[in-house]
Amino acid sequence: MKNQTMTELPRPKGGDSEKITINLGPVDLGQIDLLVEEGFYSNRTDLIRTAIRNQLALHAQAVHETITRRALVLGLQHFSRQDLEAVQAANERLNIQVLGLASIAADVPAELARETIESVVVLGAFHASPAVKAALAGRIR
Repeated sequence: MKNQTMTELPRPKGGDSEKITINLGPVDLGQIDLLVEEGFYSNRTDLIRTAIRNQLALHAQAVHETITRRALVLGLQHFSRQDLEAVQAANERLNIQVLGLASIAADVPAELARETIESVVVLGAFHASPAVKAALAGRIR
């Protein structure tokens, strides 16, 4: 079983982001709208992103220690068909552990993924074809 090495990549920009949905009470939402109306933030999203980044900065040391302890790849980890064919030829299996984005190329057959990927742990987003996700369903945590 093989783990990837840790690599750091810059934070995604603009269109390279994932959409999340949150529920807020009317008072919290009203306070956000007030701050936007008063010009503290350009919009609701700006305030929410700023608040999240402030909390992440507050906990940066704990995040760094956990990334190191759990041997997570930080940033983007992409697997092409050629990558997985090389793993298969070496008679190895991957344990994918990513904090960020893990992706498997669209041309990777489900059977190749099943034969070469032991487990997938992604804190963030995992992009793969529906067939590959189905083939790995029991291995994704």
